[in-house]
Amino acid sequence: ASKPTDGLGKSTLLNTLFKSQVSRRSAGWARDEKIPKTVEIKSVSHFIEEGGVKMKLTVVDTPGFGDQINNDNCWEPIAKYINEQYEKFLKEEVNIARKKRIPDTRVHCCLYFISPTGHSLRQLDIEFMKRLSHSVNIIPVIAKADTMTIDERQEFKQRVRKELEMSGIEFYPQKEFDEDMEDKSDNDKIREAMPFAVVGSDKEYQVNGKRVLGRKTAWGVVEVENPNHCEFAQLRDFLIRSHLQDLKEVTHNIHYETYRAKRLNENGGLHPISSSDTQESNL
Repeated sequence: ASKPTDGLGKSTLLNTLFKSQVSRRSAGWARDEKIPKTVEIKSVSHFIEEGGVKMKLTVVDTPGFGDQINNDNCWEPIAKYINEQYEKFLKEEVNIARKKRIPDTRVHCCLYFISPTGHSLRQLDIEFMKRLSHSVNIIPVIAKADTMTIDERQEFKQRVRKELEMSGIEFYPQKEFDEDMEDKSDNDKIREAMPFAVVGSDKEYQVNGKRVLGRKTAWGVVEVENPNHCEFAQLRDFLIRSHLQDLKEVTHNIHYETYRAKRLNENGGLHPISSSDTQESNL
């Protein structure tokens, strides 16, 4: 997950999304401890169960990105990390005595948090997504969506989609990878709803006799999992249920294959060296 600035509720959203303390803030820092401003990449793994299927989820967190005075090439550590995971997989793959199940640390998607300004995307946002969209599945989300009205949210979504299209940035699910007309029809609806406008919270409130995750405001409680309030539930369903396998397939068949072909072409082929059935995904 990557964000342009602090204050977008990224850690909270990630913890809410996976119903676990998976962000690096919760995993390794006290609440009153200042998170380093450098783009220091750390990953936190956790097992979650969804629909009876156990998954090992690894969240790769990049605090501080975009917070520096000079943000030139600030995406480079993230691009480097993504490529390092492809390289690890490739080296295992070309081993003569390769493992039956190669450990997969490849990044299957990158959640990009957009500030709910209602205005144009920053050049930094566009540059970041453009640089990484060819090596990882980019899923843009509008953070802290409760700061916008429904109409403002819809207008901002349209603006973001238009700016991404004009910049030649294809976010996931990419149109050219739709396998058939049914896929295209389903994914067109998803693309028209993106970027998902989301709210995260680790606090519960009593609403109509039920305990719900939400954010309390002067005019009431914004319910995180209520589809009438925000698109958190839609994003979670998209990531964990409907498109998880496809995210992995696009990563393997498109992004990894592109990297693999480039590396093998550079080296005239890599020299092989010798060396629990759980689904694994890295976001």
